[in-house]
Amino acid sequence: MTSPAANDTLPRVAVLGAGAMGRGMAHSLLRAGFRVGVWNRTPEPAAQLASEGATAHELPDAAVRHADVVITMVSDAGAVHDVAFEQGMLAAMRPGAVWAQMATIGVAATEQLAARVATERPDVSYVDAPVSGTRAPAEHGQLLILASGPEAARRVLEPVFGALGQRTKWLRDIGDGSRLKLVMNTWLVTLVEGAAEVIALADSLGVARQDVLDFLAEGNLASPVAHVKAQKMLAGDDSPEFSLQWALKDIVLALAATDRPLPVIAAVRDRWASLVNSGLGGRDVAAARHGLGMRT
Repeated sequence: MTSPAANDTLPRVAVLGAGAMGRGMAHSLLRAGFRVGVWNRTPEPAAQLASEGATAHELPDAAVRHADVVITMVSDAGAVHDVAFEQGMLAAMRPGAVWAQMATIGVAATEQLAARVATERPDVSYVDAPVSGTRAPAEHGQLLILASGPEAARRVLEPVFGALGQRTKWLRDIGDGSRLKLVMNTWLVTLVEGAAEVIALADSLGVARQDVLDFLAEGNLASPVAHVKAQKMLAGDDSPEFSLQWALKDIVLALAATDRPLPVIAAVRDRWASLVNSGLGGRDVAAARHGLGMRT
């Protein structure tokens, strides 16, 4: 990848977490001319980004020290806490900087982080901004960003989010982005599990698989997501776009955030947990096809 020359008029951005999503987001920022610092728990992904125009750092505090915007895109709430507090990220951020927390960590953890930032670093703006999209949208700046935070931070983040996403949906209060993300991912999980079970049912009844793909592709029962995932299932393609283990994490977070009974989602949680425990966690959510007697 060859990045254009950095534009000094754009905010300086630090990306903490260079996994599939963070790496794609860093690429989108570099392509748009941002100066990008990167850190990752294991150094190889950050080093690769350095060869593509970013500046790699060995420690999170060094990565954020001169940044106007800090993006965290790590695995879960525990990893965010470790990076921000145990490894000194928050303490090292400069006054007036914006922290865009873009990993999916749930409602309770989001609100706890916001409260701690307000107490320890009131001169830093905290924005809850999880994203909807997988590896390819991250690489191509086509994410949907679900953001909530102070009005002043929006102006700083506008060009950053413009490079990362096809759309930013600004919500009202801190945590609203995380709430909507959990609702959206729960719908995604429902579609994926539904596609897997419908294909298994079709096989058992002797219904042609192409007929299933046809009604998922068009008509009043069409679902682009279910159609794409059904195609991966029928091809036996478990290459990860959105991994089963991270989808399971989001199901658990959604169930923890509600006081309503969600029996179908709870059943999917239990079935997907068994798939993850059997070693399928790193595969795409299309791996939900396993355990249903589905042939490929």
